[in-house]
Amino acid sequence: MTTLTRWDPFREMMQLRDAFDRLFEAELGSTIPVWREPAKWLLALDVAETDEEFFVKASIPGIRVEDLDITLTDNVLTIQGEIPEDESLKDARYHLRERRYGQFQRSITLPVPVKADAVEATYENGVLMLRVPKAEEVKPKHITIKAS
Repeated sequence: MTTLTRWDPFREMMQLRDAFDRLFEAELGSTIPVWREPAKWLLALDVAETDEEFFVKASIPGIRVEDLDITLTDNVLTIQGEIPEDESLKDARYHLRERRYGQFQRSITLPVPVKADAVEATYENGVLMLRVPKAEEVKPKHITIKAS
């Protein structure tokens, strides 16, 4: 089965910008990157839809539930938080540092009205799962046919 993916020019521009950022983060003549400040990073999401609700999944390992903030306003779902930097190795010199830390925020607009007061959020094994029910007026209605 072939999957059709919508072209998003902004995603490609962000990937290009990220590539340039990685290129200029390293010192000239060195393979060890220079880490000056925590970078803001984009939270990767999976968003799925059924007739009844939306499912949003985000992998956020290493964060405490208290450090997450989830809001839903006018069909815009926002997930934000902060993963603290590892302070235990403050005086160490890193050879490789790929684990993310710092602030993050991600907002998505849901395409149909939803029930903001019925959203359920769970966080288990580093995966945040949101169940966002659709409003009754947008759910498909089955019409029964009466035969005479």
